[in-house]
Amino acid sequence: MADKDNKVPENVPGEYYVDDECIACRLCTSDAPDNFKMTDNNSTAYVYKQPENDSEIAACEAALDNCPVEAIGNNG
Repeated sequence: MADKDNKVPENVPGEYYVDDECIACRLCTSDAPDNFKMTDNNSTAYVYKQPENDSEIAACEAALDNCPVEAIGNNG
């Protein structure tokens, strides 16, 4: 389970976040490209925009469910 105390600093404030357990597999950027990006050095993913509609929420939830290391959290 993702740890809100270990969020990567690139995350924008809000319910969804990526923590430091991310292995840069890019599943989240594939599942929710409107909300997740990779850092410039491709070392981790992060939430660059919080979801704003049902479609984006569903995509973020899919990313959370599919994350192989449970590095995505939702504090909502």
